[in-house]
Amino acid sequence: MKLAQRQSGDITILDLQGKIRFADGDEELREAIDKTVASGHVKLILNMAEVSYVDSAGLSELVRSYVTVSKKSGRLVLLDLTHKVQDILTITKLLTVFEAYESEEAAVRSFAATAK
Repeated sequence: MKLAQRQSGDITILDLQGKIRFADGDEELREAIDKTVASGHVKLILNMAEVSYVDSAGLSELVRSYVTVSKKSGRLVLLDLTHKVQDILTITKLLTVFEAYESEEAAVRSFAATAK
């Protein structure tokens, strides 16, 4: 998995590319989330437009990331899910846990809406 980080104001956007699976992506995601949260950035968007597959280890890491950010009074939302990933999250009922947005603009705006 490849990962790039960028900022939109005080929101950190992680652009993910590839597969999030055991020993191939899950560890990179964990390190990126932990480093971001440790630096005080707790408003995160995971851009999953180019994530082609997520296995059980990847799902575990997404949930762990969500919990890590929530414990720091932050928010983690998902952006631009592929059909395959959306199906996996729907089947596992994780879409009832995560907020998911189709556009980056809507995801960024959601942080302003919750700040009020």
